[in-house]
Amino acid sequence: MDRSIYCGLVRSSHIDEEITLCGWVDRRRDHGGVIFLDLRDREGIVQIVFDSDAGKFFDLADSVRSEYVLKVTGKVRRRSDATVNSNMVTGEIEVYATDLEILNVAQTPPFQLDDHVTVGEDVRLKYRYMDLRRTEMQNSLRFRSKITSSIRNYLVNDGFLDIETPIMTRATPEGARDYLIPSRTHAGQFFAMPQSPQLFKQMLMVAGFDRYYQIAKCFRDEDLRADRQPEFTQIDIEASFIDEEDIMSTSETMMTHIFAEHMGVEFQPFPRMTYAEAMDRFGSDKPDLRIPLELVEIKDLLKDIEFKVFSGPANDPTCRVAALKVPGGAEISRKKIDDYTKFVSIYGAKGLAWIKVNALEDGVDGLQSPIIKFLGDDVTLNIMERLNAKNGDIIFFGADKSSVVSEALGALRCKVGEDLNLYTSEWAPMWVIDFPMFEATDNGGLTPLHHPFTAPSCSMEDLQSDPANALSRAYDMVLNGVELGGGSIRIHDQKMQAAVFDVLGINETEQREKFGFLLDALKFGAPPHGGVAFGLDRLIMLMVGADSIRDVIAFPKTQSAACLLTNAPSYVDAAQLRELNIRLHKKED
Repeated sequence: MDRSIYCGLVRSSHIDEEITLCGWVDRRRDHGGVIFLDLRDREGIVQIVFDSDAGKFFDLADSVRSEYVLKVTGKVRRRSDATVNSNMVTGEIEVYATDLEILNVAQTPPFQLDDHVTVGEDVRLKYRYMDLRRTEMQNSLRFRSKITSSIRNYLVNDGFLDIETPIMTRATPEGARDYLIPSRTHAGQFFAMPQSPQLFKQMLMVAGFDRYYQIAKCFRDEDLRADRQPEFTQIDIEASFIDEEDIMSTSETMMTHIFAEHMGVEFQPFPRMTYAEAMDRFGSDKPDLRIPLELVEIKDLLKDIEFKVFSGPANDPTCRVAALKVPGGAEISRKKIDDYTKFVSIYGAKGLAWIKVNALEDGVDGLQSPIIKFLGDDVTLNIMERLNAKNGDIIFFGADKSSVVSEALGALRCKVGEDLNLYTSEWAPMWVIDFPMFEATDNGGLTPLHHPFTAPSCSMEDLQSDPANALSRAYDMVLNGVELGGGSIRIHDQKMQAAVFDVLGINETEQREKFGFLLDALKFGAPPHGGVAFGLDRLIMLMVGADSIRDVIAFPKTQSAACLLTNAPSYVDAAQLRELNIRLHKKED
């Protein structure tokens, strides 16, 4: 094809050179005796000029339409001062065409590429190959490629080995449903697609590879949100003979390097916060530190009032009563407060009490709220004092089960911060540490907060005697309220691993059936080891400022886990099902 340069890379340094370009027609403009074509490829757009001196090529240029595929040869020349386009990197030059070949014609696109915002996402995903031609999508995926290259280079230079782990494995409990693959050769049995390479990377540490990484595909059959997909990409890291400080330092330095190189952002050392402090102050284990709002506990002030909505939770050890002060929030309208009330109901809150501070110097007469009469003057003023309330503030309240209050007010904190643009910085990375080992299930049992291979920070005896209060050697990296990734020091002692399984109610038979290979491996000199895994899709989403990880994945699924481009999932014929020893059972309507 003899293309000599990409369209978006032509510069004034190429003036007077003859070049050959290949690409798609982004726009065509006919100015009488002159035809202008904007030719586009993955690197950008350049203007091509045809005039009557081009002869048959002028007539050919007159026939082209949007998204035709062209090969153009011509000479680079400087634009006149009046026609320089400062909004384009190629805006100082144009290509005076001397040859044109139409490589392929195109039908009218299903949507205009520069008008995609008015098109439903279902249309964009059905014609994803067209959507991917958009400059925004091209830039995002090119940027993603640069980031993955930087990550690989950084980790290789730090002594990590790139090792692939299996996609077909066995089902293991990691917090979500597995995608299953029926086996043809083992009738009635199934492989599972990995939710993470967790057990295999631990096997690599037992095998002595010491420092492993992989940019790995992972699969989880779970309900989807803007930052979730059934298949996603994970930056997976594991190392031996290290502790928390080592792996956190490696990860933090890597992220700092990536943001400095590709974003021009200089991170300071990441602050650290315990899980308990994060939940207490921000109602979340992934707090957005850009927002200067905090939850304040007021449980002790409300124990003796008659208003059961507050005194009930105030006297219940499983409950929480907290307040969220929003400086300047007294200007929030009643309609907006009603919207916030609906918003917190998503998290289980039964309502949203509030007090507006209009003139604190007038005591309770300077406050506006339907709940003051239930609280009493003294309690109300004590709350104002504890929150250091000022005129113009609004205070929101939550009183319910601790998890409901934390989730509801924590989410409201972020919502109000976004609505009122309270951000104090552009980037706010941090570490959350000292997570609980377990959380309670609805049936009174325990389940791992991360996964069952995380090492506790206490002794085996303390773990067995008081598992509900045991802390883990786990850590999460958070950026702008988004969990970028998490990890832990792993259990490398077979007895400790068996003890954790026992706490989780996994009996010895089940341990052998599901994790026998891991327990066996730990017997043969497993080194102390740990690791971390980052969501590459989330990272790129934050770096490019996208609203969804679907905008930084080439071929994503919908929220119902379907691919509109290929119409997957799809039915297979009966012969294939018979080979797999599968018979479909049709559900009754």
